[in-house]
Amino acid sequence: MAKVKPFKGLRPPVELVEEVESRPYDVLDSEEARQEAAGNEKSLYHIIKPEIDFPEGTAETDERVYRRAAENFAMFQEKGWLVQDEKDMYYIYAQTMNGKTQYGLVVAASVDDYLTGVIKKHELTRKDKEEDRMRHVRVNNANLEPVFFAYPDNAVIDSLVSRITKQQPVYDFVAPIDGFRHQFWLVGDESDINTITDAFDDITYLYIADGHHRSAAAALVGAEKARNNPNHRGDEEYNYFMAVCFPASQLTVLDYNRVVRDLAGLTDDEFLDKLGKNFVVADRGEVEYHPAQAHEFSLYMSGRWYSLLLKPGLCDETDPIGSLDVSISSRLILDEILGITDLRRDKRIDFVGGLRGLGELKRRVDSGEMRMALALYPVSMRQIMNIADSGAIMPPKATWFEPKLRSGLVVHKLT
Repeated sequence: MAKVKPFKGLRPPVELVEEVESRPYDVLDSEEARQEAAGNEKSLYHIIKPEIDFPEGTAETDERVYRRAAENFAMFQEKGWLVQDEKDMYYIYAQTMNGKTQYGLVVAASVDDYLTGVIKKHELTRKDKEEDRMRHVRVNNANLEPVFFAYPDNAVIDSLVSRITKQQPVYDFVAPIDGFRHQFWLVGDESDINTITDAFDDITYLYIADGHHRSAAAALVGAEKARNNPNHRGDEEYNYFMAVCFPASQLTVLDYNRVVRDLAGLTDDEFLDKLGKNFVVADRGEVEYHPAQAHEFSLYMSGRWYSLLLKPGLCDETDPIGSLDVSISSRLILDEILGITDLRRDKRIDFVGGLRGLGELKRRVDSGEMRMALALYPVSMRQIMNIADSGAIMPPKATWFEPKLRSGLVVHKLT
């Protein structure tokens, strides 16, 4: 059963929230963060991407960068840009994208639940990225950014959230970069707090949707603190890390598409001919073509769109990994025809989140940067949960969640 608890969040005053809040650290590079924070000393980027305070080219992993993060974090608190709530609370965080709103509960999730598999993951993590975030958590003694969880829908939680979100939110703004609405409510009533805690106790598993490296880093630092504390009790704040938990049915998983630099020496006709072995190939002309179903792909090259429909009998639908379109495209197109076997390291391939639309695929091919683009039908939240339940790991670059959580609305201190 999932163990969560309320916490004393560290938050910006209402009048400063739009100056403090930011995109997550891992969705933009240092230069983009430097530009977005320009002229704004209150931007959270000065803590989560503190390399922007140094000359261009300074490594994100430079020891001075981590020290600057801690210095800036302390300064934000001293100047009142981040202020700690006086009592333990849960928080509700709503995001509205394209007219659809999803409602998440901000909780302190259990380190033990992560280590024992109650919190399930579906992606592999890289040790270098884990260590970077671990250093950031250690030096700040805080979770500056939340991770993104999903949970099976729960009627008790839905009812409570529906009631509270009829009230005026403490934060309500449209972020200038993503154009989405972000709202935030406090849950401080003891009865409501107990209702949430008890409801999660009836939920068997939580699922990491986005933020696998942040989850791993937070849990590993928490376990590290427990080992190093001779008086460890188990109820210390470092035994928990910050997460926003959304009902699975509310989440939007977008397609995660591929662009490829060359056709391994093949001409267009030769490439299409090889695709015909495993797919029904149809020329869709010059108008953007979206895959309409699972096992259908959209191909763009030389100014034209094609649909690729997998032929019958080439996929075992009982295999939760092999039946994913990311697996099918990797096996039968990228590997078999183009010789691309390592999606994480091969420089011939790049990836484009579905929020950018098919127009971004077309742009990158038409510019000459890429030779062809492949658009996939998005995976479902149910597929993600089934794979996590089976203990399997999804292929690389399989999921793209939108909208992204904004950072800086609340921070979780470990003491």
